[in-house]
Amino acid sequence: MTDLTPPSPAAAVRPGVAAATPPPPPALRRLVTVAVLAQAVEYFDFFVYATAAAIYLGPLFFSGLGDTAATLASFLTLAVGFVARPLGGAVAGHYGDRYGRKPVLVASTAVMGVATFLIGLLPTGATVGWFAAALLVVLRLLQGFALGGQWGGASLLLTESAPSGRRGFFGSFVQVGAQVGLMGGISAFLVLSFVFSDEQMMAWGWRVPFLSGLLMIGIGLYIHRAVEDTPKFKELQATRPAPDEPEQPPLAKVIREHWRTILLAGGAFVLPNAVAFIIVSGVLDYGVRSLHLSRGPLLGVILAACVAPLFFLPYFAHLSDRVGRPKLFIVGAVGVALWAWPMFALIDTANLWLVFVALVVCFTVHSLMFGPQVALYSELFSTDVRFSGASLGYQVGSIFGGGLAPLITAALLDATGASWSVAAYMTVLGVISLLSIVALRRRANAAGRRELS
Repeated sequence: MTDLTPPSPAAAVRPGVAAATPPPPPALRRLVTVAVLAQAVEYFDFFVYATAAAIYLGPLFFSGLGDTAATLASFLTLAVGFVARPLGGAVAGHYGDRYGRKPVLVASTAVMGVATFLIGLLPTGATVGWFAAALLVVLRLLQGFALGGQWGGASLLLTESAPSGRRGFFGSFVQVGAQVGLMGGISAFLVLSFVFSDEQMMAWGWRVPFLSGLLMIGIGLYIHRAVEDTPKFKELQATRPAPDEPEQPPLAKVIREHWRTILLAGGAFVLPNAVAFIIVSGVLDYGVRSLHLSRGPLLGVILAACVAPLFFLPYFAHLSDRVGRPKLFIVGAVGVALWAWPMFALIDTANLWLVFVALVVCFTVHSLMFGPQVALYSELFSTDVRFSGASLGYQVGSIFGGGLAPLITAALLDATGASWSVAAYMTVLGVISLLSIVALRRRANAAGRRELS
């Protein structure tokens, strides 16, 4: 039976403790800047890996395998990072609900930067054999662990600080940051492909985007100095039991009381998360290997298509503040599931203009889900378990969505030799997301009618 019970109300504020009020406009603008910046650099590192997995990591780390097997092995290491994301979300959620949103965001940003930088220093398979692949997997696990905690911290900094009735709009800037990071990850290799030859890129140029991970440590320090924790978390701290009184760990509480909601939130996310990785990694690999398109122009088309969500994510999130988030999410899930078929028909023409149209439409419809998602997930849980619940729901969906999407896409194309199989795969994911959000709809609407508790 679906868990539709409203989240438990927050404890009453102690006498003399002021209720949470939104920060003043300058502080709110600073929070938006921090959230966009943090998401952008985190997702830059993640999509740098996704792009590299489609082009370079197969021959560099799995050269002992055949061409297709090396590509599949490369995408498998991409999926490994997603396996670690729920663990990162669980650990970060526990500490974020207990000690604050900001310190967890700072720590996850630093960990991601170190892991990404070390990937740029790795020896390849030609130097140390399979040990190189093993080190790559370890660092991918560390990347996934870090990203698992980062999304929740950035999301709650905004939604718990947003003015009444504008959580969707302000929360959408977390997703805008992710889109900027996606574009950065693609453009890094696009620019380098024009500067260096294919031989230079394969020899050492692929390392350059990863070495930028060190910049994230500085960004983490900026976040630490620039913002305070959210008003809602400060209010929660004021209502906590005395130190000598027992308190149930947030992670145990949210799993026991809201496990159905977490699983349904994960199911809703499989399609939104898969779309970006199917386009960035799957379409790139398919276009180069099967359609024989030039890598540079195809990367340019994908990058240009990524501009559209920068406008549509805030717009649809703003619209969700008025008409409700589940309604837009349902329209987006149906739209992407149906558009997958003509999208791949257009891609199969190998005409870059038609490929561009196909991807722009897909990203635009996708924004109906991705834009309102931060506020939707934040509204599913009470303040004392919100970091844990929202992070787990988001990251569980990321395993079966983004984590496996490039691998499954490559395997389907290899087995069938036809893109309709990927369209069918996207339709199946659409059905899963649609059923999950319908099951969550009553609960999300009930939560959306009240302030974050």
